[in-house]
Amino acid sequence: NDFASHLANADAELTPADTHRDDMAFWLYSSGTTGKPKAAVHLQHDMLYAADAYAVATLGLRADDVSFSVAKLFFAYGLGNGLYFPLRTGGTTVLLPERPTPEHVFDVIDRFQPTVFYSVPTSYVALLHHAEKQGRTSLGRVRMCVSAGETLPRHLFEKWRERFGLEILDGIGSTEILHIFIANPPGAVRPGSTGRVVPGYEAKIVDDEGVELPPGQVGTLMIRGDSIAAGYWNQHETTKRTFCGEWINTHDKFMVDHDGYFWYSGRADDMLKVSGQAVWPSEVEAIIQQHPAVLECGVTGAADDEGLLKPVAFVVLKDGQTQSPELAAEIQQFVKTHTAPHKYPRAVVFVDVLPKTATGKIKRFELRHRAAVDGLLRGRSR
Repeated sequence: NDFASHLANADAELTPADTHRDDMAFWLYSSGTTGKPKAAVHLQHDMLYAADAYAVATLGLRADDVSFSVAKLFFAYGLGNGLYFPLRTGGTTVLLPERPTPEHVFDVIDRFQPTVFYSVPTSYVALLHHAEKQGRTSLGRVRMCVSAGETLPRHLFEKWRERFGLEILDGIGSTEILHIFIANPPGAVRPGSTGRVVPGYEAKIVDDEGVELPPGQVGTLMIRGDSIAAGYWNQHETTKRTFCGEWINTHDKFMVDHDGYFWYSGRADDMLKVSGQAVWPSEVEAIIQQHPAVLECGVTGAADDEGLLKPVAFVVLKDGQTQSPELAAEIQQFVKTHTAPHKYPRAVVFVDVLPKTATGKIKRFELRHRAAVDGLLRGRSR
């Protein structure tokens, strides 16, 4: 009532604050997937730039769109989806105060009839699993589904499209760049890829010496665009390692194909060397998640008796599935039949939940710590 009264008595025109486009505007903390969160310092013009690049030029949001984001406003992804994208386009937003459980999410979709739905792969998995159990095949008026936060596996994209008749537009953004800078645009989705460069940004793949690589080779993704943060607050050394003049080092490993689509390999510090060959946890995870008994999983490295790193998998099973050594062996064999044998997890650990950040990303450093403390591969050397 107080809010309604305030609106009724407010002036028809708002007086803008006296700011410069390059003044500090707000801090956003990174999600903490690799350790302690860092405060990225954003400037006054960053929101406008990100909104015009992705919400307007890529998604084509309209004033009659109703947006609903599973990601909360404290997450860079959710801040755009749920706040400044609708403000920029004159649309409507639905904010969910409760935890975004499948029950709560589907209730919002049914009651408020959003037209644009934003979520993350972990949530899409849970929603799909719930819909399969309930026999649900409709998302009401939703015309567009968007995903970010972590890579969207191809099989999840296909299952979602098969059940709901909608494609998920996967993309990658970051706290430092504010929102999505590479994305699958509507009508031009390449399942399994992260997409193409969003208008207003530039991207290049470089080797360890900073030399740009040709299409087809895996290297570090560098991004240039005007929504990049000014730096990390009180983190001078980390700022120097990440912010490189006009470019920012994402510390993500990617390959770009000849059509300009980018394919995710993993975080630079996640890659394992097994028998002298690179193994990306994200690839192994995508395979394990295709197993019919698996809800989600996280893959990391653990040292064997020779001190050599090998993949291990932490697996959450679907409801009704029973943990057993036989199932663990079945999952290992499943990986072997879908990729090179050296990539299979040498141990499969069943867990009730995976450690995650507040934004839903897996805390791999916690998995690495648990694998080391538990000595998962003691007594093994192959």
